[in-house]
Amino acid sequence: MMKTRDAAHAEESAEVEVLIAEAAKFDAMSKQIKASLSRLEGGKHMAKDSTRPVYSDTQGLQVLNGNIDKILDAIDRMLGPSEDKGREEHIIRAGPERTGLPDYLASLKRVHKALSQMSSTNLRINQQAIGDFNELLSEGSNRLQDLFRSTLAESVQPVEPLHFITKQLAFPDLPQERVSKLGTIDSFLSSAAVRDSSYSSRESPSIRIYAEMRGAYVSGSLHNLSAASINISKRKASDEIYRQGTSGIGTYASAIEGIFSAEFNNISAIFSRDDWGLAFDATCRKALAEFAKTLRELNMHIKSNLPTDCFLAYEILEIVANVGYRIDQLSGQLKLPFADALKPIRETAKSSLAELIEDVRRRISSMQTLPSDGSSLPFTVEVMTRMQTLTLYPQSLASIITSLGDGNWTSIPAVNSTSSTSLPSLQSFDVGADATQLLAHYIIDTIDALLNSLDAKARTLLKGKSLSGVFTANNVAVIDRMIRSSDLSTVLASGSASAKIESWRKKGTSAYLDSWREPCSALMDVQYTNRGARPPSGSNGIIDSTAVIKQLGSKDKDAIKEKFRNFNNSFDELSARHKAMQMEREVRSLLAREVQAMIEPLYARFWDRYHEIDKGKGKYVKYDKGSLSAALAALG
Repeated sequence: MMKTRDAAHAEESAEVEVLIAEAAKFDAMSKQIKASLSRLEGGKHMAKDSTRPVYSDTQGLQVLNGNIDKILDAIDRMLGPSEDKGREEHIIRAGPERTGLPDYLASLKRVHKALSQMSSTNLRINQQAIGDFNELLSEGSNRLQDLFRSTLAESVQPVEPLHFITKQLAFPDLPQERVSKLGTIDSFLSSAAVRDSSYSSRESPSIRIYAEMRGAYVSGSLHNLSAASINISKRKASDEIYRQGTSGIGTYASAIEGIFSAEFNNISAIFSRDDWGLAFDATCRKALAEFAKTLRELNMHIKSNLPTDCFLAYEILEIVANVGYRIDQLSGQLKLPFADALKPIRETAKSSLAELIEDVRRRISSMQTLPSDGSSLPFTVEVMTRMQTLTLYPQSLASIITSLGDGNWTSIPAVNSTSSTSLPSLQSFDVGADATQLLAHYIIDTIDALLNSLDAKARTLLKGKSLSGVFTANNVAVIDRMIRSSDLSTVLASGSASAKIESWRKKGTSAYLDSWREPCSALMDVQYTNRGARPPSGSNGIIDSTAVIKQLGSKDKDAIKEKFRNFNNSFDELSARHKAMQMEREVRSLLAREVQAMIEPLYARFWDRYHEIDKGKGKYVKYDKGSLSAALAALG
């Protein structure tokens, strides 16, 4: 048993020793491995430091190699177009008419693309090719411009505007086939113009050519209307008030609107939207300049005949402003040129309102005589005709009169001829002003100036208040009649105008009745209440004329006889003078009623008391109540 245990212990001890020996061997190997690893780490750092410059050089070489490949590719691309130069040159020099427009444009686009590619490098080998290609592109552009011009040349013959206006036809547009061709050419020329720095202005060659040729067509078509507008206006008699629609300016403006609208249709079909305004403005510029010149000449004519021709200025303002507005709505262009063209006319129209009133005062002040029969003046009719004519131009007068402000037409405004736009005064911003009411105020002021001037002149030149009163009443009647028979009745519908006219009518009536105070004074008697009972009188009793006469003394009877004699003479004289005076129908009727209302009651009372003074012989009592009433009625 003991032997067995000792044998096992000896075996285990041997195994332990073997293990210890192996462990010692592994330790030695581990130390060797660690030493080897340290040597490897050092070698790695040395290798890395030594290969870093080589890696950097390798990267540079790779970039250089890529650049060289790109350059070689670019050279291949450059040499390719250069080699195709002969084919493109043949197409371009042949022209678009022979090769066809699509092929010609395709060739030009290829040349332009090749030129752009070659110009992106500075290779000397391409310099000659670049020069040749630039020359080809320039020639091709010129050939396209010639084609654009020749295509337009087929439609530049001026037309007769009256043919289209009188028949209410639209002005002709360019044929659709031609428009398509022109649009195709412009598409290339406009894009080239953007890329080519040789074009110093915003206009492409196609816009410049179109404006030149179609502008001449437009102005040529309108030229005769310009001359006609001036000649027709000057042909009118200098003292004749301008009649609406007789100047030719309406036809001229209608032609401008029609032909401008047609041109805008052409432009919007040919050019890109960004070029519409530029092309339209350039095309219409010459025609608008001639139109502005025409308006300046008309303005000079109007200023030299302002009292009669200011209405032409109002018509021009109304017509041209509406045309300009419609063209601006269509195209968004030409608003300012139209406003500038109207500037002189507008200033003249504004000054005319004060000038019309001043002309009334000046003309009446210079009169040396007035009608001796009290008839109305022809000048009154002329002034009221002016006022009636004003109502034909509500739009232009509303603008003018509102900008002046209420009452500011009494002085002629200063005109700044150097300004292209008018600077309104603060009064023109009276947005609450009713234009119709302002016009009514102006007309009332004019009528007041007329009647005041006539009244002052009548007091100087006419003999007697009676004749002066008839003169005033006649002119008031003419004024009232011309108001009621025209649109003035609408404008002057307010009570202020009626009150003003009525005050002048009463003034004239009062002046006329002043002479009838003389027969009235003859019918005044004196009654003495202390000489017996007073005879009954009035509507409640019958006066006994015989009893009244008996109560009179001889002197009183003589006085009554003289009163009848004076009344008869005065009444007969005034009646004859009344009938000899020239009166308007309504004036004669009015004054007759006023005289009757004044005389008849007084005479009836006087006759009732004293008609028995001549015992019915008619020696002193010429009229009984019936015959006097008939004589008074005959005055009307």
